[in-house]
Amino acid sequence: MTNVSKGLKSKLNEISVISNTNFLQKCIAEDGTIKYLLGFPDGERVETVLMRFDNRPNLTACVSTQAGCPIKCIFCATGKLGLKRDLLSAEMVDQVMMIQRDTNIKVSNIVFMGQGEPFLNYDNLAGAIKVFNRSLDIGARKITVSTSGVIPGILKFADDFPQATLAISLHAATHETRKKLVPIENKYPIDDLVEALKKYYDKTNRRITIEYVLIKDINDDLNEAKMLNLLLKNLHCNINLIPYNPINSNSKFSEPSENQIKMFKYILELSGKKVTVRLKRGDDISAACGQLSGEYNK
Repeated sequence: MTNVSKGLKSKLNEISVISNTNFLQKCIAEDGTIKYLLGFPDGERVETVLMRFDNRPNLTACVSTQAGCPIKCIFCATGKLGLKRDLLSAEMVDQVMMIQRDTNIKVSNIVFMGQGEPFLNYDNLAGAIKVFNRSLDIGARKITVSTSGVIPGILKFADDFPQATLAISLHAATHETRKKLVPIENKYPIDDLVEALKKYYDKTNRRITIEYVLIKDINDDLNEAKMLNLLLKNLHCNINLIPYNPINSNSKFSEPSENQIKMFKYILELSGKKVTVRLKRGDDISAACGQLSGEYNK
């Protein structure tokens, strides 16, 4: 640019960058879900997902916070990659900006439920939330962050973003079952996690979303549902059941029967809490919960 001052050019060099994130792949599911594979200059790749719902006007972007993931949940494709690196705030924002440029539609909701553990990249996560909130005009209540249970991050999130929504990837009712599914249970045990969630609610007065992936013969026993009711008895929360999505054709896990899912849901509803079964979105393009892997073949 020749029509701006040297001082402004110098300032722009200090505070800004022109994005060089690239589209590598785009897949469109039968239900309208779109999965994007994005590439960064250092060769790392992440997937981000755009979800549409026929009966809702909003457009939801599922954003990744890390390339790969260090948590290594045994039912998750991302966990099998291990952690490659943290994403910068700008790289999180880029995911939404590129979706908007591609579709020419404004994203109205953000869920940090893509690749990575958001609270292990807290500062960059916080920076992205502030940009979405202040510059993209996405209200805090339309932003959801999902964590596997990083307690320090939960408590800090309550202070920094009391109007945003917190989701917890719980997936079990006991320490023994959870540590098999979510290894971070060994560092942040389930009882300590529930106590932290109570503190979160006391500070924010915001109801928490409990996410529970139902895996046949692993955590779908009806006694597990009863124990979950006891565990969450004094916690202000909603429960979102997620039937397991196979991460490949050789997966050793499977989805429970429809009847088992209904019975599990019925027992949880006896607690008086709101219980929903998550709609499958984009599973035909491996864009559903637990399926994001960032794999790419030329």
